[in-house]
Amino acid sequence: MKDPRHILITGASSGIGEALAGEYADAGIRLSLSGRNKDRLQAVAGHCRSRGAVVDEAVVDVCDATAMREWITACWQRQPIDLIVANAGIALATGGAEEMEERTRKIFAVNVDGVLNTIFPALPAMCERQRGQIAIVSSLAGFRGMPSAPAYSASKAAVRALGEGLRGRLAPKGIEVNVVAPGFVKSRITADNSFPMPFLMEAEAAARRIRRGLARNQGRIAFPRRLHAVIWLLSCLPDALAGRLLGGMPKK
Repeated sequence: MKDPRHILITGASSGIGEALAGEYADAGIRLSLSGRNKDRLQAVAGHCRSRGAVVDEAVVDVCDATAMREWITACWQRQPIDLIVANAGIALATGGAEEMEERTRKIFAVNVDGVLNTIFPALPAMCERQRGQIAIVSSLAGFRGMPSAPAYSASKAAVRALGEGLRGRLAPKGIEVNVVAPGFVKSRITADNSFPMPFLMEAEAAARRIRRGLARNQGRIAFPRRLHAVIWLLSCLPDALAGRLLGGMPKK
């Protein structure tokens, strides 16, 4: 969608979500922003208001389906939503065997259930209106199971496949669906990484790339190109060879 006027973004208090809010903020734009940290979210909202946007911010847990439905319904009542960016996500070290299940479930609760809780409350109204756009933020890590971050990779693979499937399913109803698959982007998530991150991007550069792709209704917005090419090649390799190449990667 070239000119969305009401944009809803989850995970807007930092990283890509914060950068996207700033990228879209302008006179005549309404932003509905959610995040986990009240102080950071208010700072983002204040910055966007200074650029002329109308901003409604709310601290909402994306894992809470009822709270998300109530918030998104209220946002829609203020003004029909043109673009939803399901961006909220976490990456945790899955630790030893005793911690792996608990942390894996937490990652899935935010990265998968959080996406479902973001897109489905507004979907009936978008279909009735026959207009709207949904951007699901996945990751290049979702193209191949990474031994260094198995739960994160799996959660991002799930939402990538969901978005690709919904794109074809919802296109006849006038709904555009796009999968965003970034590589390493400077954020609170990558700040905890102690290993080399090739082609690390500034969040603002990532936001500009995402906005261009969404304006063109690009089905898969994957970047940076060179890292995307490497990950794609890895996903095509025989499993034994890919496993050997990935086995030495540092763990999250």
